[in-house]
Amino acid sequence: MKKVTIYTDGACSGNPGPGGWGAILMYEDVKKEISGGQKETTNNVMEITAVIEGLKLLKYPCEVDLYSDSAYVVNAFNQKWIANWKKNGWKNAQKESVKNRELWEELDYLTTVHKVSFIKVKGHSDNEYNNRCDELARKAIKEMN
Repeated sequence: MKKVTIYTDGACSGNPGPGGWGAILMYEDVKKEISGGQKETTNNVMEITAVIEGLKLLKYPCEVDLYSDSAYVVNAFNQKWIANWKKNGWKNAQKESVKNRELWEELDYLTTVHKVSFIKVKGHSDNEYNNRCDELARKAIKEMN
């Protein structure tokens, strides 16, 4: 199984408001940057979308180290939130419907295709790849205006 590293970030100008996402995929000495956005969205939607779009680019099952500054995304997997949501009929601990369910279901499926390790990075610090993803996400917001 090929080993891939993916960095992702999402951003929003207002929450909700125009949003963007960015991802960097790295395999051996190849690096690919992708980004996109939506006119009316939330920061959390952009964070999840960045991860989904990065994983969807992989052509066959891979072992992925996925770096995100989103506690929402990382904790959903590392703290087994998704498993609990599914077990409880997509209800959260407060018995409310899980927000962004369609995105979570797509991401959950992608984690059955790929072996993904979710790694939390500190946002807006000295991580060059996280900072570059933030730039890509913010540029995507600007390109929509």
